[in-house]
Amino acid sequence: MKINVVVVGTLKEKYWIDACKEYEKRISRFHTLNIITIDEEKLPKVASEADISRCLVKEGNRIDKYLKGYIVVLDVMGKSVDSPKLASIIENSSLNYDQITFVIGGSYGLSEMIKDKANLRLSFSPMTFPHQLFRVMLLEQIYRASTISNNILYHK
Repeated sequence: MKINVVVVGTLKEKYWIDACKEYEKRISRFHTLNIITIDEEKLPKVASEADISRCLVKEGNRIDKYLKGYIVVLDVMGKSVDSPKLASIIENSSLNYDQITFVIGGSYGLSEMIKDKANLRLSFSPMTFPHQLFRVMLLEQIYRASTISNNILYHK
């Protein structure tokens, strides 16, 4: 199955880049993985709600063209699942779709337009995580789900 990961913002520190590359390599054993990076909109230090809304719309318009297959947006208000359930979601989506697209928003999240297009709004936690760390966490969970689906001892 083809897995797309659309992310707003770039990785800056070498250790995050290295961690992502490691999980990308591991995932490639099971899936074709495509990471799509969208530039984060620049906002003033003190941004108004209108500024943030404009930012989300602009980012959303750039994200929209990459939404293909079964769409999963990462949203703090989304549904929480455990790793075996994520494996099941990925497996089941392959029955009706040739690809699955995960979307990670920027500092202010995702536009409602993008959230509304999702087949699933997924939350890892009600906590806030640094964007770069969360990207690693998502890739690790995709890898973990792949090992679960293939009965490979990794998941505990």
